[in-house]
Amino acid sequence: MEFIIDTVDLEEIKDAVEHMPIVGVTSNPSIVKRTSPENFFDHMRAIRSIIGKERSLHVQVISKDCETIVKEAHRILQEIDDQVYVKVPVSYEGIKAIKLLKAEGIHVTATAVYDLMQAYMALAAGADYIAPYVNRIGNLGSDPMELINELSSRIVMDGYKTKIVAASFKGVQQVRDSFNYGAHAITAPVDVLKTIFKNPSIEKAVDDFNSDWYAMYGEGTGICDL
Repeated sequence: MEFIIDTVDLEEIKDAVEHMPIVGVTSNPSIVKRTSPENFFDHMRAIRSIIGKERSLHVQVISKDCETIVKEAHRILQEIDDQVYVKVPVSYEGIKAIKLLKAEGIHVTATAVYDLMQAYMALAAGADYIAPYVNRIGNLGSDPMELINELSSRIVMDGYKTKIVAASFKGVQQVRDSFNYGAHAITAPVDVLKTIFKNPSIEKAVDDFNSDWYAMYGEGTGICDL
């Protein structure tokens, strides 16, 4: 089970990796636009510096034809490092690019997945991660959890090492369901993951424990004060 954050905001990333068991960072052009870094590659290198080599960094290409996708992938690896997962949308040209990149031993995250057959194509092409768009699939009237469940079963059945990284979330329930239906990882906005801890019952339980403690040892007397 992997928690990945979908952001390029440096302060958000620092905060998230300090507090939560975050194993990676994903980005796409729309997410980059929200932060609008002056120098894209400097910014990506700054993210790598924050998260280290032990966490994954996923950076998306923008071109639509295979030849340029591959060129962009090479530039991304050259400018950042060779451990980056290149995000490639699973289009007709994209699947060709995934095959070529995997033949070179490059890490690939297959993205913009809306359909199970798209996912199967990416799986057969050797993608390391496959990213179904949970909320967007649901908005189009299909069941994203059915897709995740069937893709997960196929991965086990055929012995693939590919991981499902569910993406596109509006709430924690979608995150929970994705894991429960077989996703190996999720990538979500930091704000979505933070809502896990906003249950008022958590704060009340801590307040009650503290109240009982201070009733015994005096207000403001912590464990380190004993």
